[in-house]
This record gives sequence, C-alpha cells and structure tokens, in this order.
Amino acid sequence: MRRSSEHTKTRILAAARERFGTAGYDRATIRAIAADAGIDPSMVMRYFGSKEELFAAAAYFDLELPDLSAVARDDVGPRLVAHFVDRWERDEALVVLLRAAATNTVAAEKMAEIFTTQLLPTVTAAGADDPLRSAGLIATQMLGLALCRYVLALPPVTAMSCPEIEHWLGPTVQRYLTG
Repeated sequence: MRRSSEHTKTRILAAARERFGTAGYDRATIRAIAADAGIDPSMVMRYFGSKEELFAAAAYFDLELPDLSAVARDDVGPRLVAHFVDRWERDEALVVLLRAAATNTVAAEKMAEIFTTQLLPTVTAAGADDPLRSAGLIATQMLGLALCRYVLALPPVTAMSCPEIEHWLGPTVQRYLTG
C-alpha cells in the first residue's frame, strides 16, 4: 500500500521528535529515525536533506515566557533576561537549534519563528513603545548571549552567574522596552 508524501513526512517528523527527545540530538541518527518511522533512511534525506534540517522541522520550543503583567514596567527587562538565561540553561535542544541556525536556513527560519511568534506578544503585553523593534532587539541580546555562553563558550561569559548576567543585560533589555 502506497503512502502519500504528506503521510510519510508526518511519520518521519513524529519519529524524529520522539528520537531527538529521548536520545538527544547527537545520539539520534537518521537510520534510527527512519527505522522508527518504518521507512528507508534515504526517504528521510529526500524529504529533509540533512539531520539539521530534520531537527529544525521537528523542533518546537516553547520559550515558556512568563506573564509579566503584574511586574512593574521598569522591572520587565531584568525579569526577561533572568527568564531567558534559565530557559537556555534547562534545554540543550535550544542550543542545538541555535548551532544549526548559524549554518542552516531552515533552522534559522525556525529560530526566527520561535522568537517572533512567542516574544512579540510578550513584549507587546509589557507595553513596549515599539513592540516589533523591541522584540527584535531583545532577540539580538538573548541570541547573542546564548551564542557566546553556550556555543562559543567565551570564558568571561560562561564564568558569569545568572544574577550577574541579569545585572549587566537587564538594563539594556529594559531600554529596548521603554526607550
């Protein structure tokens, strides 16, 4: 019985989500994902091109942005920084997606989508003067921090505690919100 290409892609994505979730990115293989989906590994490559593109397509990340409506407007920036540091610290898959986004357009689009769809509403609700610009600038800070801390592992940045990062970047993010 022939499967439609959409059905095959759906099976591959489901298998990839499960395999990446249980084995992690590095230990998940195209062969294992294909076996889980009940297809030949060449089909995975046909539909997704590479492991990085498959990961980006399968990845959905909830930034778990907090409701900041009860936070004083002048404290939103530091709270966002603290939240993002905590979020990056808890989810290696976000770091994997960031690494992939540096060289893969599919992963880059996924990262942009995550930040656009999730950060913009939070920034808007926080009363930013120019929500679109503010969300973009906040993303530059948080992605830059993640790149330097978790991918490049720059010693001065990796040595900083979370409260230190909040202290240094919080005012910058606050300025992006309130001008």
